[in-house]
Amino acid sequence: MATKGTIGILTGGGDVPGLNPAIRAVTIRALREGYRVVGIRRGWAGLVDLVRDEKADNSSCFMELTQNVVNRAGRTGGTFLHTSRTRPSHLPHTNVPPHLRDTYTETINDMTPEVLKNLEFLGIDVLIPIGGDDTLSYGQRLHEEGVNVVAIPKTMDNDVPGTDYCIGFSTCVTRTIEMTHALRTCAGSHERFLVLEVFGRYAGFTALLPTMAGAADRCLIPEHPFDIELLTQLMVEDRNRHPSHYAVVLISEGATMTHHDDMSFEGEEVDQYGHKKLGGIGDQVAQQLKDLSPKYNQGRRINVVNQRLGYLVRCGDPDALDSIVPMAFGNIALDLVMQKNYGRLISLHNGCYDSVPIEVVTGQKKLVDIDKHYQIDRLRPIYETFLRQPLFIMTGDY
Repeated sequence: MATKGTIGILTGGGDVPGLNPAIRAVTIRALREGYRVVGIRRGWAGLVDLVRDEKADNSSCFMELTQNVVNRAGRTGGTFLHTSRTRPSHLPHTNVPPHLRDTYTETINDMTPEVLKNLEFLGIDVLIPIGGDDTLSYGQRLHEEGVNVVAIPKTMDNDVPGTDYCIGFSTCVTRTIEMTHALRTCAGSHERFLVLEVFGRYAGFTALLPTMAGAADRCLIPEHPFDIELLTQLMVEDRNRHPSHYAVVLISEGATMTHHDDMSFEGEEVDQYGHKKLGGIGDQVAQQLKDLSPKYNQGRRINVVNQRLGYLVRCGDPDALDSIVPMAFGNIALDLVMQKNYGRLISLHNGCYDSVPIEVVTGQKKLVDIDKHYQIDRLRPIYETFLRQPLFIMTGDY
């Protein structure tokens, strides 16, 4: 029988490889230390939709976690608890569960009072949300409401402030490098430009690191608007130097062109955190490279292989780092729980595991330091000053 209390775990936002190893690490250690562990299903949605009735079927909202359950899932990608982009403090009326629609009638509703009651109903003493800055910003809200929160950062963009590393980033970089190299055969066979759009709304880490590792000739990141004429000129030069006559550029989905401040979106619909779905900058760049290439290629047009990597870099099993780091993050979370040191975000800084106040999540954005890491006149990384830098070069200074 558990004697120390009940720990709740949830995963929110986009899925990434490494979530299940983190859930496993928390659960195994917690059970051995004498805690009960409850998995909240579908992110924050599970704590919104719960019906506070012992006879109600709440199987879609939570589940008891055991060693057998997490051991089976711990080797796999995604999240077996499932996830959502639900934001309880800004819930549209259409998403309010049926049993609460007569109480919450506004167009946008703050469901935090229900979340707090549901946590009490489940008997949860400590909540461990695993997510990016959106998911964890609501974790901070609950901390301010008096909930004992210990947060774990995950996002393949690696853009959660306060930590150098977020779960999912290594697998994303690994897959991006692998797929870029695989697509070189197509670009080389046809002597084309290869344009690959990758994740990265505000931060360009997922484009910059693979380029630094040799996956691409150039990269375009959200932190610096790019000149399409300059890119075309550089890509033609790269293609001419390459024995197989092709060149590669990686583009963050949030990158923008000079004299055009808006990001490229798939539509006008926004999620509960106010974000439109990004996508399309790769298509725009591909077309303009094709149109402008004759100007820099003696009047001859260069065709383009254009691919959006998208979910291909976030699916499947975690790589080595996204199996090891979540294990460490989960065990540090339990250390903090046992110390009753709440309101913390697990972090990795300059190669060392640590924790920081959860408030850092909403304090600032984590972006590529252009002066240190990006050549704006060459649209590529700076290949120097690596001495005493962390494994992934760029830090989460705060």
